[in-house]
Amino acid sequence: MSTWSVGELATATGLTVRTLHHYDEIGLARPSLRTAAGHRRYTGADVRRLHRVVALRGFGFSLAEIAALLDGSGPEPRELLRHQLDQVRDRIARATRLRDRLAVVLGQFDAAGAPSAAVLIRLIEEMTAVEHTYTPEEFRAMAQRRQAAMARLSPREQAEMAERRRAWHDRMTPEEVAELQRSRPSPPR
Repeated sequence: MSTWSVGELATATGLTVRTLHHYDEIGLARPSLRTAAGHRRYTGADVRRLHRVVALRGFGFSLAEIAALLDGSGPEPRELLRHQLDQVRDRIARATRLRDRLAVVLGQFDAAGAPSAAVLIRLIEEMTAVEHTYTPEEFRAMAQRRQAAMARLSPREQAEMAERRRAWHDRMTPEEVAELQRSRPSPPR
C-alpha cells in the first residue's frame, strides 16, 4: 500500500504542509497512519478525502461546511469531479473571452492610441470574472452599474466616446471586426 508523508503529499498536490497540518488539526483530512516516530502517513483513502476537501473549497464552501458535507451525506467523488470539470470549462471560457478582449484592446492601442474608459471597464470586469465565478444576478448587477456609469457621463463625454469608437471601428480590418464580435460574451440568461 502506497502512503505519503505530509511533505510528499504537499509537494505532489501543491498544498502547503501548513494547510495539511491544519486540516489534520481540525479533523477535516486526517492521515490514517502514523509512523513509530509519530510522523503522518496519508493513504489512498486519505488522498480521496483530501480531493473532496479541495474540490469543495474550490466551490466556495467554508471549512465548517465541508466538514458537515463530508461527515454527513456529502457529494460522491464522481459528482465532485463532474462539478470540477464544469467549473474548469467555465474558467476556460472566461479566460478565452479575456484573452480575446485583451487582443482587441491591444489592437485599439495600436490603432487609436488608447481605448475608451468604457472598453477598459469592460476589460477589468472580464479580468475579474476569470478569477471569480459569477452568478447570473451578479452579471446583471455589473451590467446595471456599467450602464449607470455611462449615464453619468456628460453629453459631450458621450459624444467624444462615440466618436473615438467610430474612428477606431473605421480603422479595423474585417477580420478584427469579426474577432471583436466573437470576443463579446453572451449576456447571461
